[in-house]
Amino acid sequence: MQLPVDIPAVIKAATDIETTAKTPLAVSVLIDDEAPGDVVGHVRSAFASAGRHTRVTISYLDERPVVPYEADDMAVIVAGTSDFIGAQAARLREAGIPVMVATTMPDLVRDMAEAFGTPIPEGDIVSPVRASSRAGEAAGKLAARVGLRAAGAGEGAGGSAGAAGPEAASAGAEGSETAAAAEPYELDEEAASALDRRMGEWIIAACSPKKLAFALAFPFVRRPLSIDAVNATALQNGAVGLVLIIPGADMPVMTLNQAKMLLQIAAAYGCPLNGERIKELAAVVGGAFLCRNVARSVAGAVPVLGWAVRAGVGYAGTVAMGRAAIEYFEAGGDIVGFASVVQKARDEAVDMASAAAATPAGQRTLAVAKDAAQAAFARLRAK
Repeated sequence: MQLPVDIPAVIKAATDIETTAKTPLAVSVLIDDEAPGDVVGHVRSAFASAGRHTRVTISYLDERPVVPYEADDMAVIVAGTSDFIGAQAARLREAGIPVMVATTMPDLVRDMAEAFGTPIPEGDIVSPVRASSRAGEAAGKLAARVGLRAAGAGEGAGGSAGAAGPEAASAGAEGSETAAAAEPYELDEEAASALDRRMGEWIIAACSPKKLAFALAFPFVRRPLSIDAVNATALQNGAVGLVLIIPGADMPVMTLNQAKMLLQIAAAYGCPLNGERIKELAAVVGGAFLCRNVARSVAGAVPVLGWAVRAGVGYAGTVAMGRAAIEYFEAGGDIVGFASVVQKARDEAVDMASAAAATPAGQRTLAVAKDAAQAAFARLRAK
């Protein structure tokens, strides 16, 4: 059987990692002197790169306007309680540089920036927990945490902070006591892992053209980038199983999609595939024809939900292969055993999906997969 995988194209995709590894990257890490020491140390460590083509500049922020490096791909502000964080971030954005504000006190940082007239976009505040969306508490937090510095700023902050003075501070005092007790959040092992994940997700979104280069340079980007590839591919394959009704037309698309995903994961972890490994992986992914045979037979037994079965098997099989690949590389695996790990995960997923499809509960599960695939397909068409 001729596998629906263009081997030369797949090899080219795998060897692109060599070019990507030479992509120049420039990052500025700007530290607020009032930021907690644990988050400063963690961010500095996360952006320590041995890459020959990566430049990381570390400096401290003060009230003086920051001078952006035009060559920067991104900047990181490690934020504490200083009142100039929002203004400094705005200057970087105005220069066209994406800026992440990393902190363990997201509510305070956000409220400080708003009170001083330079709000930070919600998505740019990155912390172990999401910043809450409480309204009307900014002045109370300022009163409790920074001694009414906003009220004392007066005209120097454009008048907006002075307007939020003692009266508003008194009104928000009760809510600020809880916030004061919670922030800054302790950066224990779990929180540090969450911060890494969210920093990686931010980079993938904000620096998309160079996201693979960032993953090769900074290990904390690798897992978020790989999970992003898995989720996108699984939803696409669920949509393919749902909407393609020409017999056999869905599997070439699914197979190529899965091959692309696995290559993306291997590349994210710095593991290019040589020609022989590519062929081995292609054979494994090509074996996903078995997924369609299972889906076809089960769909015949459950004709009303046949479309959901195809979507569910396409979705579940893709997720299983991708997740297994990520865990394999996270555990220190190399390219040698990659194909066998992927094959085992795929076979287990097909067995589980086919068994589930024959039960009422399983049919409901597959219907959920169908809904997700439908939404994904609609988004793809909209693009």
